[in-house]
Amino acid sequence: MRSQRNSGLAGRLTLLVVTCLCAFHTTTAIDIPLEVLGHVNIEQLPTITDQAPSSLIAFPFDESFPMTCEAKGNPEPKFQWEKNGEDFDPYLDPRLMKEENSGTFVIPNNGNLTEYQGTYRCYASNKLGTAISKEIEFIVPNVPKFPKEKLDPVEVEEGQPFILKCDPPTGIPPLQIYWMTINLQHIEQDERVSTGLNGDLYFSHAVEKDSRRDYCCFAAFHRIRTIVQKTAMSVNVKTTNAILERKPSLLTPPGGSSEKQLVKGEDLELECIPEGIPTPQVEWIKIGDQLPVKAKLENHRKLLIVPRAQQEDSGKYMCRARNPLGEVVHYFTVTVEGPPEWESEPQSQLSMIGSHVHIKCSARGVPEPTITWRVNGQLLQDSPAANRKILGDAVFLQNAKASDSAVYQCEASNRHGTLLSNANIMIMNLQPMILTNNGEDYSAVEGKGVMMHCKVFSSPPSAITWSRDDSSESVAGPRFTFHDNGSLEIHSAEKGDVGQYTCLAKNTEGSSAIDAVLYIKDPTRIVVAPKDLQILKGSAAQLSCLAEYDESFSNDFELLWEKDNTQIVLNYTENPRYIMEDGYLNISDVSHGDQGVYSCVAKTPLDRDTASAFLMVLDVPVAPENLVLSEHKSKSVKLEWIPGDDHNSSPTEFIIEFEENKWEPGNWKELLRVPGNHNSAILRLHGHVEYRFRVYAISAIGAGLPSEPTERYKTPPSAPDKNPENIKIEGHLPHEMSINWEPLLPIEHNGPGLEYKVSYRRQDGQEEWTEHTVKRHSFVVRNTPTFVPYEVKIQARNNQGWGPEPRIVSGYSGEDFPSAAPDDVAVEVMNSSAVRVTWTRVHKDKLHGHLGGYRINWWRLRSLVDSKKSHGDKHSLAFPGDRTHGTVPGLTPFSEYSLIVMTFNGRGNGPGSHPVNFKTPEGVPEKNPVLRVTDVKRNSVSLAWAPPLEPNGILTGYVLEYQLINDTEEVGPLQAVNISNPDTTKWILHELEPLSKYKLYLRSCTAVGCGPVVSEESTTALETSLASVHGGISTQGWFIGLMSAIALLTLIVLIACFVNRNKGGKYSVKEKEDLHPDVESQGINDDTFCEYSDNDEKPLKGSQRSLSREIKAADSGDSLVDYGDEDVQFNEDGSFIGEYGSRKEKRASAEVKASTQTPA
Repeated sequence: MRSQRNSGLAGRLTLLVVTCLCAFHTTTAIDIPLEVLGHVNIEQLPTITDQAPSSLIAFPFDESFPMTCEAKGNPEPKFQWEKNGEDFDPYLDPRLMKEENSGTFVIPNNGNLTEYQGTYRCYASNKLGTAISKEIEFIVPNVPKFPKEKLDPVEVEEGQPFILKCDPPTGIPPLQIYWMTINLQHIEQDERVSTGLNGDLYFSHAVEKDSRRDYCCFAAFHRIRTIVQKTAMSVNVKTTNAILERKPSLLTPPGGSSEKQLVKGEDLELECIPEGIPTPQVEWIKIGDQLPVKAKLENHRKLLIVPRAQQEDSGKYMCRARNPLGEVVHYFTVTVEGPPEWESEPQSQLSMIGSHVHIKCSARGVPEPTITWRVNGQLLQDSPAANRKILGDAVFLQNAKASDSAVYQCEASNRHGTLLSNANIMIMNLQPMILTNNGEDYSAVEGKGVMMHCKVFSSPPSAITWSRDDSSESVAGPRFTFHDNGSLEIHSAEKGDVGQYTCLAKNTEGSSAIDAVLYIKDPTRIVVAPKDLQILKGSAAQLSCLAEYDESFSNDFELLWEKDNTQIVLNYTENPRYIMEDGYLNISDVSHGDQGVYSCVAKTPLDRDTASAFLMVLDVPVAPENLVLSEHKSKSVKLEWIPGDDHNSSPTEFIIEFEENKWEPGNWKELLRVPGNHNSAILRLHGHVEYRFRVYAISAIGAGLPSEPTERYKTPPSAPDKNPENIKIEGHLPHEMSINWEPLLPIEHNGPGLEYKVSYRRQDGQEEWTEHTVKRHSFVVRNTPTFVPYEVKIQARNNQGWGPEPRIVSGYSGEDFPSAAPDDVAVEVMNSSAVRVTWTRVHKDKLHGHLGGYRINWWRLRSLVDSKKSHGDKHSLAFPGDRTHGTVPGLTPFSEYSLIVMTFNGRGNGPGSHPVNFKTPEGVPEKNPVLRVTDVKRNSVSLAWAPPLEPNGILTGYVLEYQLINDTEEVGPLQAVNISNPDTTKWILHELEPLSKYKLYLRSCTAVGCGPVVSEESTTALETSLASVHGGISTQGWFIGLMSAIALLTLIVLIACFVNRNKGGKYSVKEKEDLHPDVESQGINDDTFCEYSDNDEKPLKGSQRSLSREIKAADSGDSLVDYGDEDVQFNEDGSFIGEYGSRKEKRASAEVKASTQTPA
C-alpha cells in the first residue's frame, strides 16, 4: 500500500545567514579536479603515485623484477634514478626494459643480477618542483651452502651433556632447522633433547641410545625454496657403571644475564636449555609483572614466545631450571624498539599569494627518529630561501609567492627503518569554481536528513552561503549544518523544507553560484510486521509483511526478505520451496536449515524500514550419542549418554530399551524411563543375559530416533529374583484342586535349570506342607475333600539356587453340585405379565461350592380361555448372588404357568424345588391379524377380520372407528362403532360419502380394555358397487390367495395341537425326572448369570390377590424334562431385555453333553 501525499513544493522558510570557507588544503596531495582543468590550465607539482617496495628480492624462480616509479603533474614529470647515491640512467643499459612516459624499468632474470644489487631512488620533476620516492633496496640472494668439512666423532660419557653444532649458512629469512637421520627420520626431541634457536641440538645428558652415526642438520629457506644439508655427524656414548646426579646448569644462554633487543611487531623469543641429572624443569617469570597473556611456552617449556611484541612487553624476564639437587637462573633484559611512525605527516597545501604557510612533520620511534627536510629532492640547507625557516618540527614560509610552489620532503629514520612523505605546496590565486552541477534535484524523507552539495575549488578559500527561493539571505538554524566542503546538511527534514536553494561562493578573485531543488517524501514504514513462528519440520511457514511508502516511488519500491542478514534470492529452479507473493514469504517443507531471523526490508531509493521475526523449527530430538556403560555389577550397570540436539523442544523423558540375543534377538523392549533432564541411569538387570542398550528421547513434538546400541554386556547366572505371579486355584471336579500360575519369562530365569516348587496344605488344620517340584506352570492335587480351603505357595529355583520366599495364597478344592433345593417357594402376581417369586436360602453346607445364585425355570401350561393343556416352551432366568426373591416378566396374560427354583455354583445347578402353579390375570388382546375391505359401494364399505390369536382374556367385543381423510391435510371427525358380540367378524359401514377416502381402525377388547389397533384405508364408489364394476372383490386373485393361506395355516395349527395332546402320557415320567434331576447332567455356564434387583416390583393395582388356591398340586401332568436351563438377560433393576423362544435345540445339546461327563 502507499500513502497518498502531496510531493509538490511547500511553503517558504524564513531565511537565515551562514558563511563557510572552502578550499582544498587538507589532502595529502593536491589533485586539481578534472572539471577545473577543463576550464583553466593549472600547473601542478609532481606527485609519486606508485613505487616499488622498499626491499625487492631477486628470487631465482622469478622471471623479472620491476623497479616501479610512477608520478603525475602538470606539466608531465620527467624521471631520474640514483643508485647507491649516484646517477643511474636505465636507458643506457639495453638489457633493462623501459616504458614510455614512465619511470619504471624492469630487470630481467637472464644473467648475472649481482651487478644490479644496490639501493635505488626515483626522482619525478617538472618546472614546479621534484618529488622523490623512498629508497628501494634490490637484493640478490646467494644460494646458501654448508661448507664441505670432515667432522670428528663426538665422544661423550654416559650422563654428560653435549651439543651438536649446526652453524647454518646465511640466507633470506625465515630459516627453519630440522635434525634428521640419513633416512630422513626426525630425531626424537623431548625434555632431554631439543633444538635451540641457533639450530644446535642440545642433549641435557647422554644416554646409550644417543649413539649413532647419522645426525644431520637440514636448513630450510622457504622463500627461496631451498633446503641444504650439513655433513652427517657421529656420536659415541661411552657407558659407565655409575651415573651421578648433579644440579642444573644452562647450556644456553651463557652467564647469568643477557640483553635482548627487537623491533615492535616481531616475536619475542627467549630460550633456556638446561642440563643436569635428573633432567631439569624450566619455568618463566616476568620480574614485577605477570607474563603477557599472549605468551606461550614451546620446546618443552624451554622456549618463551611473545607474539607481535609491543612496548609494554619490554622488561626483565627470568628463566629458572631446577631439579631435586638445585636450580639455576638467567635474567633477560628485553627492550622493544620501533621503526619511525608518523605523529604528524606533512600535508599538501593550496595557499593564496601573500599567505603564511606552515608545514609540520614529526615522527616517533625507538630510538628517536632523525628528521631530514628536502625541497624538490635537495636538502633544505642546500636550497636557502629568505622567507623560509625551520622552527622545531615545522617549516614556515612567510609572505609566500607563486615561485615558492615546490615539493617538500620530510624523511624520518632510525636504525630500524625510514619514513618519507612528499608534500605539494601550491601558491596561487583562483576565483571560485563550483564543481557541482547546477540544477540538481535532491529528495529527502520526512524526518530524515539530507545533504545538498556545493563543491568549490578556489584560492584563496571561498566564503559559501546558501539561500532559498531567490532570497539574498542565507539559511541558518539548529537543523542546518554547513560543512567545510561547502555542503549544506538539513537534519530532520520537514514538509516545509521543500523549495529551491542557491549556493553562492565568493573570494577576492570573484564569485559563482548554482541552484538546487529539494523535495520531501513520505517515509517508508512497515505497518504489518512479521511475527515469530514455531513451525514443525516438514510443514509450511508463512511470514507476512505490509509497508507504506511515498506514491512517487511506485516503480522503485522493493519489498525484500533476508535470512540472517543475507538476502533471499528467489530461484524457482534451485530452491522452489521459497515463494514470495503480495508481501507474504511462504516456505514449504520447512527444514532445520530454515531456522533463523527473517527480516522484511521495505526499500525505496531514499530510505528503508526493516522488521524481523524469528522462525523456530521444531522437531523430535536427535538421537543421543556416546553411550557409555560403567559401574559394572552382576545385576546392574550404569548407562550414560550425551543428549542430541533437542530441535527447540526439550526432552520430557528418555526411554532406555534393551535387546538380548538368546530368547528374542532383535526385539527391542522398554527397560526404564528417566526424566528429560537426566543423562544417566542405573539399569537393574537379570542374570545370564547378554544385553545391548539404546536410548531415545521424547518431547512434546514426539519420539526421536534411537541411539546406536551399546556393546554387549553379559551378566553372570544367579538365583531367580522373583516367584511366579497370578496364582489361580480352581476346582473343576469335586475331588481335585487345579493350581495354575503365570510362568517366569525366559529372561527372568537368571540362569539354566528353572523349575518350580509347589507347596500346599489345608488352611484350617496344622498339616505340614506337601511339596512337589515341576517344570511346567500347572499342578493338579487329587483326592481332596470337596470344597475345602487350602494354602498354596510356589517358589522358583534354578541351578544357582532358590528364589525369594514366596507369598501364600488361599483357595478351595473342587466344587460339587448343590444337594438341596430352595424351600417355601411362593408366587405373587404383580400384573398380567409379571410375578414376584420368593424362596428360602439353601444352607451353605448344601451348596458344596461358591454360591453362584438362584435360577427360576417356568413354562406355560395353558390359556385360560379354554381348558385344553398346551405345553409351552420353557424359559429360564438366573439371579446371581445370595438372594431370596426375583421377578419373572414377559408372561402371557390369562394363562396358567408352572415354575421351579434351584440354586447353582461353579459346578452347576442343584435340584429343582417342587413345582408351583399360578395363573395370570386378564390383559388386553393382541392386535387382530387380519382386517380387509370386502366390498365397496357408493355409501358403504364392507369389512372382514380375524379374531386375535392371543385374546389374553375373554373377548367382550370390538371397537370399529373410521374417519374421512381424502388427500388434504384436514381430516374428518373420528366416529366409533361398538360391536358387543365377540363372535362378529364382519361389518358394513353405512351412510358414507361417495367417492371419498376413509381410514378404518379396529381393536379387540376384553374386560380389562382394548388392545392395539389395526388399520386399513378404502375409497367409496361413485354409483354402482365396486363388485359390479370390477366383478366383485371375491373374484380377485389376491383375495382368493389370502383366504387359502389362512385356511391352510388354521389346519396346520389344529394338527399340531392334536399330536401334542396325544403325547400327554409321558408327562408323569418327565415330571419325576425334573423333581429328581441327575446331578451329572446339570452343568451350567457361568456366562448365563444375570444380576437382578427387586426395585419397582410392586404389583399392578387390583392384581395382588393370592393365588394359593389356584396353584395346582405337584402331580401336574406337565413334564419338567423339556425345560432345561436357558440364558435370559435382565437389567440391574430386573427389567427384561431378552427374548423368549424355543430352546429345544439347546436342550438336546445339553442332554448329549451330560451323557459324556465322568463322575468325580
